[in-house]
Amino acid sequence: MKEVVVIGAGIGGLSAALSLVARGQKVRVLEAHDRPGGKAGVVEIQGIEVDTGPSVLTLPEVFDRLFRLAGSSLSAELELLEPSPAFDYRWPDGTRLKVEVRPEATRAEVRASLGPEAEQELQAFLQYAGEIWATAAPHFVYGPAPTASQMLGLGLGGLKAVGQIDALSTMGRAIEQRVRNPYLRDLLGRYATYNGSDLRAAPATLNCIAHVELNLGAFGVRGGIHQLVAALARRFVALGGVLETGARVERIVVEGKRVVGVALVGGRRVEAAQVIANADAAHVFGQLLPGKLGRKLSPNSTPSTSGWTCILKRRRRDGLAAHTVLFPDRYHAEFEDLFDHQRPPVDPTVYLCAQERAHQRPGWPAHEPVFVMANAPAQPEFGPTEPFRIEALGAKVLSRLRTAGLYDPELDEVVWSRGPAELAAAFPGSRGGIYGAASNSTFAAFRRPANRIREVPGLYLASGSAHPGGGLPLCALSGQTAADAVLEDAR
Repeated sequence: MKEVVVIGAGIGGLSAALSLVARGQKVRVLEAHDRPGGKAGVVEIQGIEVDTGPSVLTLPEVFDRLFRLAGSSLSAELELLEPSPAFDYRWPDGTRLKVEVRPEATRAEVRASLGPEAEQELQAFLQYAGEIWATAAPHFVYGPAPTASQMLGLGLGGLKAVGQIDALSTMGRAIEQRVRNPYLRDLLGRYATYNGSDLRAAPATLNCIAHVELNLGAFGVRGGIHQLVAALARRFVALGGVLETGARVERIVVEGKRVVGVALVGGRRVEAAQVIANADAAHVFGQLLPGKLGRKLSPNSTPSTSGWTCILKRRRRDGLAAHTVLFPDRYHAEFEDLFDHQRPPVDPTVYLCAQERAHQRPGWPAHEPVFVMANAPAQPEFGPTEPFRIEALGAKVLSRLRTAGLYDPELDEVVWSRGPAELAAAFPGSRGGIYGAASNSTFAAFRRPANRIREVPGLYLASGSAHPGGGLPLCALSGQTAADAVLEDAR
């Protein structure tokens, strides 16, 4: 039996690999870096490991189903946590809102901080968002990638579904129509950034993200999000899979219009029955596939936003939330800066994840590791962003933190940082985009590359830049859908 080769050990690649090996396939994962994880990465700083990627886990049932397929379960592999307070949202005028993992607790916090009308608005909005999710998930999240022609082929049912998922409005417009409270508008609008998209252009269908986090829950993982990566890799190897790190694939080998293997840097060739690429689609088509074939298939898409991130070695403070968000005076201006002017926000929103509180990931004796992030545009298509712009963004972030009492340069230390240029270098083809392609049009979901590349038999995609999109559970579903397609085609 020839092996299935998976290029990349990110969440999508590991999920595809585990799904296949659990069903009797021989699978080899080739990871270019020195450890698995992809953008769900980790860095060791002064003897302490710190997560540098996603900071919450949503839709844990996606991973539970995958582990159960592999003879285990999510609860057997990991412990989920419900930190309290989970989120602390702050505005420049002094308004603060706590958000909890359980929806009823969040509604109580909204009532206490913003009043009963705001609570009613949030409850109504989340009902609307939940209805979108119930209709959209079967078509746009679970299962193979949809096409516009398939939706139209459903006739009146398809047109009804388009209406139910609010696909012809935008996230921002739908929020403004349903929510008057300005603080709730900022909170709900922020979910566009979970997709790296523009609040003003992304389809209102993406308002279902609010349902996923606020109704279904955003959890911590004891020991850090990277423990999820470790569990997937551990289970894959335990079932007989082969995981190679430091193995950079240079090209996908195509003979007779069909994939037959991969060639690694250094000249080694690995034969393959099928190849699953857990890499940015632009890199797959632009660099890994040969010449004209790759150029013909290359997706014409805008990358999602990138970000400036750092790790604070912060002296422990009492009374802080697991996650903190500092909003600017005018949140919409951030989207204007990012998408209209292609520049870092003049007045950035700042996000913090205190990893001891969120994930009980241990820090230093007197200090805790805090992940800090502000949005930035992806790299221009030709050449990097001017470094001084990113440096200025970092300085603004630290100034905001200092003003909020969350950073004291006398007690705390920035021990690691990364900008869009470093992200682009680490993940070829991404241009530093964190979430794959942005969803800034009504038909963005239909333009996202499918998991099976029909023009190149034997090639499949499993990543945040392919169907169904970015984020931990969606990348896992991308991998599982690619694995299902491999088995279908093998039969």
